[in-house]
Amino acid sequence: MRVSVMITSRNRSADLARTCAQIKRLNPGPFEVLITADGCTDDTIKVVKKALPGARLIVNKVGRGSVASRDFMMREARGDLVLALDDDSYLEQGDALRAIATDFEKNPKLAVLHFPQRTDEYPETLSQMDFGSARLTRTFANSGAVLRRDVYLSLPGFEPRFFHMYEEPDYALQCVAAGFEVLYNPILTIRHYFSGATRNEMRNHHRHSRNELWSVWLRCPFPQCLAVGAYRLLSQLGYARKRGLGWVLREPVWWWQALQGAGFCFKNRRPVAWKMYRKWLRLG
Repeated sequence: MRVSVMITSRNRSADLARTCAQIKRLNPGPFEVLITADGCTDDTIKVVKKALPGARLIVNKVGRGSVASRDFMMREARGDLVLALDDDSYLEQGDALRAIATDFEKNPKLAVLHFPQRTDEYPETLSQMDFGSARLTRTFANSGAVLRRDVYLSLPGFEPRFFHMYEEPDYALQCVAAGFEVLYNPILTIRHYFSGATRNEMRNHHRHSRNELWSVWLRCPFPQCLAVGAYRLLSQLGYARKRGLGWVLREPVWWWQALQGAGFCFKNRRPVAWKMYRKWLRLG
């Protein structure tokens, strides 16, 4: 099976250069590499042309967000499988693509395969050896996951309106509801440097919370969506309380953002059966 690689990047050219160097050491190498420079104002384009001159470079002069960028690359890719990486993450094993293809060939129901990450966000993982056993999950991280492209094209896919955050659990829900599997498998590992550049914790919390609620409105059947939506709102408020009063006072920011997208969500609702939604909720 042919494996494409996709990366979206915004003003983190040094991290991207390191990831490109690691992609070049893969043996066998990927069928193709797609990289989106999403509203970059640094030397990202120059870095890509130098580090991976054969890559398919997509330039968004105005940032469209990581979710829309990944959705576009999934539809443009020509591989059977697409390995999603961040600009600051890469596979640690040089022969990883062979193992990835084998897993998908053995399991036609496998829609997403993802791996444990050694990340600076959680320093204890940098030396961790035991990452547990393989198991089905309800989400994954696009900083180290492989997606079966024909399954992606048969489903709504990543919602571009999300801009950034939460596209993974929303897509995992789509996969589970359609009878496919999202599998965590520690046969490989991802090195994720988790760059702090262009990251803002509160902004990401607001986007995650807003998109989580939008996902409920898009996918959860009625009347269960009322209770699930209320639970999501309260659980995010609980998280904000743990972070401090300043976070609590800023919660209405994402509430208003969510309401602004309510019309879009209810117009484009494609609810799944409650039985499948509940199955997805119960996954680890």
